Amino acid sequence: MARHGGRGWNSKVLGAALGVTLLAAGASVWTAQADAVGGTSSKANTSAKPGSAVKPVAVTIVHASDQGAHGVNITIDDGPDPVWTPQVLDVLREYGVKATFCMVGTQAQAHPDLVKQVVATGHRLCDHSVSHDTTMDKKSETYQSQQILDAERMITQASGGVRPMYYRAPGGAFTPYSRKLAASRGMRPLGWNVDSKDFERPGTDAIVATVERELPGGPTVLFHDAGGDRSQTVEALRRILPWLKEQGYSFGFPVR
Repeated sequence: MARHGGRGWNSKVLGAALGVTLLAAGASVWTAQADAVGGTSSKANTSAKPGSAVKPVAVTIVHASDQGAHGVNITIDDGPDPVWTPQVLDVLREYGVKATFCMVGTQAQAHPDLVKQVVATGHRLCDHSVSHDTTMDKKSETYQSQQILDAERMITQASGGVRPMYYRAPGGAFTPYSRKLAASRGMRPLGWNVDSKDFERPGTDAIVATVERELPGGPTVLFHDAGGDRSQTVEALRRILPWLKEQGYSFGFPVR
């Protein structure tokens, strides 16, 4: 999601993840070092489906849609959440839209049933770090590795073996190192063009107006399904998705 400071939800996630981070730190350093030099970590592969070898992807931050110039990528950040993710999934199902869910590792670990539901209904997974630290770009490479690789592991385990296809840095806090590391794990760095500002809860009308105004600037639209009351997001999606269809847009995924 877009970078904002002073969020209580972010502090809660950081606190919840602290135990996971401390327990994983020693193993994560080894994992990061192994992958950084081109090795393959057994830890990062424990949940991979048989035959699903990791294939490196481009390190550049992607925005384009696989549906071409008139395609739209719906991306949903910060979940899964037991209250709001099911409602977002219901709206997406109602309009026949597939989306990319950028999941926080601790959230995925806490709600594996929702991760599996996202995958089972045809949506794609994206690694959004372990604890949603929007200052990751100011931290050490060891820390960045732990955040990316441990989240990949958590999401993969929660999904039953389906790996994330993308990596979105919290708040867009990418670094050359984090992009290279994610790409080496088969996760294309994922940006956005339209920040719906739904996290600020400005009202459904304002969210809809922001998307309509900014969509000509690019196809990847950012929404959220966690971090607080997301009722405005659900209602905005209920209005935006049919409007996009009426305008002749098709829904796709970010190119890989």
